[in-house]
Amino acid sequence: MAKLEELKKYLNHEFSSGSYTGADYKTFQTKYLNYRRTMCKENHWQIINIKRNHYCFSAFIKSAENKYVYLSVPDVRHFVGEWYSHILIRTAKDEQDLRGEFNHYTTLENLPAKAAKLLDDLPF
Repeated sequence: MAKLEELKKYLNHEFSSGSYTGADYKTFQTKYLNYRRTMCKENHWQIINIKRNHYCFSAFIKSAENKYVYLSVPDVRHFVGEWYSHILIRTAKDEQDLRGEFNHYTTLENLPAKAAKLLDDLPF
């Protein structure tokens, strides 16, 4: 299970680049997705439809009420630190809806609260 502090170590990391995805990015992506899985489990959500790309990735969060939000992390080589400070999040009608509604942005620390708000899944 990755912790937020482990991920913060990558804030100033210069990721490798090339025609193949570097080992440093693969390790980072695994930690990042594990952190999100833990966040989802704590909130009774599921992380689904993960799309691992060259140096970026996206996924959906599904609530217990079958509501969805789409999340996207930009290319970590060209948008340094935005994987932490500028995460795209928007509502979606299902786990295939890549267009969704209006774009919102949040930080990794505020992601659970923003997802809860968009999922209309706020605690009582």
